[in-house]
Parts: sequence; structure tokens; C-alpha cells
Amino acid sequence: MSTAAHSDKFRKVDVDEYDENKFVDEEDGGDNQGGPDEAEVDALLRQGNLNGALLAVLKDPPITTKNQNVKERAELLVVRVLSSFKSSDIEKAVGSLDRAGVDLLMKYIYRGFEKPSDNSSAVLLQWHEKALAVGGVGSIVRVLTARKTV
Repeated sequence: MSTAAHSDKFRKVDVDEYDENKFVDEEDGGDNQGGPDEAEVDALLRQGNLNGALLAVLKDPPITTKNQNVKERAELLVVRVLSSFKSSDIEKAVGSLDRAGVDLLMKYIYRGFEKPSDNSSAVLLQWHEKALAVGGVGSIVRVLTARKTV
């Protein structure tokens, strides 16, 4: 017999490394992601620039972080911004967002539905209606099937 037949080097190969169906959760340095800048959003709300506040609150979502406090703080900030809009201004604000912005808004809307606060459900339903009109059913499907949440 040859000496190669008695070799045990093949036992040190990690065959799972070559499995294409193996799931690897990729973390893109999300621990340092702090979410939207609350001071900037508050300043825009005080100035009455609601569209600017909406864009600012959607600018830096805490999607890749695993810190639930950061995610909850961002969600409360988004609900506060959405609540400050008049019903007649919602459609124009949603129309100013691109597809990714509408999907992100839809993620925050569904996050707000999970833990409703005082009168937030009524506001979120108005926003949901307008976001659905702009983003379509595809936006809902993308939000519900996304692995990373806000």
C-alpha cells in the first residue's frame, strides 16, 4: 500500500466552507451605526421644514446594528416626524421619495404597527395608504421579506 492511502490530511478540510447553501450573516460594521441624527431632525422640525426632517430621519437607518435601543430610538423619532405632518401634505412628501426611501418608510411604518403608541396607528395608516400608492404591493413584499430590519 502506498503512504497516501494512510494519510489523514483530508480530515482537516472544512467541507462546509464550500457549501453554496450555507448561510453567513454578514455584519457590515453596524455596531457603530447610531441611526438618524436626532438634533438635526429636531432643528428641522422647529424650523417647520417637514420634508427636510423626513429626509433626515430616513438618511441613516440603523439596519445593520443589533442594538435594539438604537432601533427603538430611531423608530420613535420617525413616528414623531410622521405625526407632525398634516394629512394633506403626506402624499406630496411620499411622492418626493425614491423607491428605496419608500421601502424604508414602509419598514418604519410596519415597525410602528408592532408597538403602537397614543394615536400613532391612525397616523401610520394614513402614511401606509400613501406609501402603498407610490410603492405598490412590491414595497410591502420587499419589507416583509427583508432580513435586516429597522
